[in-house]
Amino acid sequence: MKVSVISINFNNKDGLNRTIESVLNQTYSNIEYIVIDGGSTDGSKNTIEENVSKITYSVSEKDNGIYDAMNKGIQKATGDYLLFLNSGDTLAERNTIEKVVPFLTGTEIVYGNLKISDKGTITEGFMPDELTLEHMVRDTLWHPVSFIRKDLFERFGLYETIYKICGDYDFFFKTVIANKVTTKHINHFIAVFELNGLSSDLKNAPIIKEEKDKIQRKYISEEEIKKAKTPEKKTNFFTKWFR
Repeated sequence: MKVSVISINFNNKDGLNRTIESVLNQTYSNIEYIVIDGGSTDGSKNTIEENVSKITYSVSEKDNGIYDAMNKGIQKATGDYLLFLNSGDTLAERNTIEKVVPFLTGTEIVYGNLKISDKGTITEGFMPDELTLEHMVRDTLWHPVSFIRKDLFERFGLYETIYKICGDYDFFFKTVIANKVTTKHINHFIAVFELNGLSSDLKNAPIIKEEKDKIQRKYISEEEIKKAKTPEKKTNFFTKWFR
């Protein structure tokens, strides 16, 4: 089983160092590692070059945003499953991929749990066993804990680059809710998410809400959206950003 890990980066040299080290130190051997840099000017390119012999594919060039960068990685990936681990984020343990591989038996999206790091304080976030419409309307499926079968991108297309922050939400809503692909939750922590990116910056909350509302209305009716939002239900750590 080949797993493709894709990391995108732009001017986050220190974060990229941590991410690369995390992936290269995995105990599982059949990992294809792809690093897409957006033409950074902070020395990130040097970090990539220092590890080029251990990275399967890398490029440093201007792109049209995070989902354009991810799409470049998808187009180069040859693994059975893809995992997106962006600069600054790390895998939870050295044997994380090794633990997950036995569950990659054909289910189209296999996902786990997430540790959120906020200035050194770790909060544990748990995904539900079932990705219901209610959950996806009120919250999201966390990108860095999701192993996506490669052929989903061939069947449903790449990430929509019109979105600044919610392109992965669009893809998950399209596949999980609109097209009912198979999913499986595994009770393992997959990644440690650094709480300093676009999606976790409260200044971007209006953009996230606008994009998320647009995505929901693309796939389901206003009535379905309203019903999914009520009654009030307990939601997870990221609800304050993704509502």
